[in-house]
Amino acid sequence: MHAAVLHALGEAPRYEEFPDPIAAEGEVLVEVLAAALKPVDKQMAAGSHYASPQKLPAICGTDGVARLPDGRRVLFGGARPPYGTMAERAAVRSAFTFPIPDNLSDEQAAAIANPGVSAWLSLAHRARLAAGDNVLVLGATGVTGQLATKIAKLLGAARVVAAGRNREVLAALRQLGADVTIELDAPASELSERFAHAAGESGFQVVIDYVWGAPAEAFLQAVTRKEFAAAESETRYVQVGESAGATISLAAAVLRSAPITIMGTAGIAPGNVLVEAIENVMSHAARAELRIETERVPLAEIAAAWQREPKGRRIVVAP
Repeated sequence: MHAAVLHALGEAPRYEEFPDPIAAEGEVLVEVLAAALKPVDKQMAAGSHYASPQKLPAICGTDGVARLPDGRRVLFGGARPPYGTMAERAAVRSAFTFPIPDNLSDEQAAAIANPGVSAWLSLAHRARLAAGDNVLVLGATGVTGQLATKIAKLLGAARVVAAGRNREVLAALRQLGADVTIELDAPASELSERFAHAAGESGFQVVIDYVWGAPAEAFLQAVTRKEFAAAESETRYVQVGESAGATISLAAAVLRSAPITIMGTAGIAPGNVLVEAIENVMSHAARAELRIETERVPLAEIAAAWQREPKGRRIVVAP
């Protein structure tokens, strides 16, 4: 079969022949229909992700849309190394296949699954967003950040503040439910003031952070208290991405003075929680309540597509 084969960390995969997978016990052989090219795929291929492949060559791709032997379309993931999802076929655990609504296209299902489920889990599972909470999305102009903005409203957020660098996308986020937008291109002190002003007296109960780095430092400075005061509510801060920097400087006073809990996404969610998130995202996507722009690319063009950075849309590879 043909696949996107990675021969060395830090290089783009090549379109070439690779031995067909053979389904083991508990696995099923599927025909791949579409697989999204995501930031995590590039990070793993670069060797910068904790789950980067240990043995090469290997096929790239972590999830996708496929057809089962009985003809049903499913979302799938967890292909056994060295196999991935950017190939004509894959062998995957039956437990890692999930039905897709009939009226949802292959491209849209493949593109929205990873960022949509990630945003849903970050908000509903990790941050425990409750109806009436105020939410700040740091990095709201990226693909996942845009979905998080909309999902926060679907989950009952009273107020959503979207912060990002792309002015055009920021303006469009009002249509997805953002009540306030903040541009992240200001100096640190000014950005802290913007966060403090947007927080108001009720503050943020949930922060979803896709950027880390300087914007995170500016927010944490904004919530640091200068005097003793009773805490009105806790801020549950979920660290998801690091597009603005992999590290921050964190003063101890932040954690002692502000009622804030900082946590990560914590890898894969428990089975029942993950299944519920997938079902919710697919259901809302089928009703066009969640949607992202896609660009279909033939698998044969994977090397060229790998080098591009599409803004506001996701490349979907089709065998």
